[in-house]
Amino acid sequence: MLSSASVYPEKTPAAFEIAAKLGYDGVEVLVSSDPASQDIDLLRRLSDYHQMPVTAVHSPCLVLTQRVWGRDPWGKLVKSKEMAEALGAKAIVVHPAFRWQREYAKEFETGVARMQDETDVVFAVENMYPVRVRDREVVPYAPSWNPLDRDYADVTLDLSHTAMSGSDAMDMAKRLGARLSHVHVADGFGGQNLDEHLIPGRGRQPVAELLEYLAADGYEGQLVLEVSTRKAPDRRARMRELAEALAFTRLHFARPTTDAGGRPRDRREHIALLRRRPAAPPRHFSVDPQGTVDDQDADRGRDADGDH
Repeated sequence: MLSSASVYPEKTPAAFEIAAKLGYDGVEVLVSSDPASQDIDLLRRLSDYHQMPVTAVHSPCLVLTQRVWGRDPWGKLVKSKEMAEALGAKAIVVHPAFRWQREYAKEFETGVARMQDETDVVFAVENMYPVRVRDREVVPYAPSWNPLDRDYADVTLDLSHTAMSGSDAMDMAKRLGARLSHVHVADGFGGQNLDEHLIPGRGRQPVAELLEYLAADGYEGQLVLEVSTRKAPDRRARMRELAEALAFTRLHFARPTTDAGGRPRDRREHIALLRRRPAAPPRHFSVDPQGTVDDQDADRGRDADGDH
């Protein structure tokens, strides 16, 4: 899927258009200050026109979206649920509470579980990160930035955030097990207070390894490209980057093949084999004293091109 955040500074309608042109399977709508991202009727028309389903709704729980849909954090989740149900989305991405939202933070885990009981839409709580201020590490989220510390039924794993927190993305995915139902595919270097959301393969995160692991493990959740293309000079450059991200993800999430003994074959070996072209069969000629060329293969039939 393509997150509408991936086309910024273009608006939400551009995400549907680009996703359709590049062959994505759906769109995750990040509810933001863009009016189109908040309008259920408009989103439905965009989805129908481009034949791009809305598969997930990202609740407006970022610092920059604190005023979107009011200031009540529970009200935001209620509206996110209503939007997801109206559009047929299967998941709602939500961040843990900020520390200054004390009452919300105190009830966050039990409240999300209670809301989950009221709908078939999955509330997938996203892994976040601490930030570093001078020589101190500050955690702006409560009850925790790390979903491994909590008992959420469903989790979103964001690979730009694992870079920020210095987490082992592979270990986190394996320990989450069946609770992992949503992945924000991205990349990053980490080591600084910058949530990079690089195109997968351009940072240090084990994106390829994780995708191959999930494919082999039978993962059936959503893979959402949530990357930054804000530095792209124009639409064409942005589409090239999003096409690269999609190709990378599809390549590494392909189900692994097996060798003759039924053992999984290394993906890189499989790709190399696909790229090798079989050598053409040798042709045999003889020349008599008069200089006549005899094609000795002619009697065995025509070759694949229909020529002797």
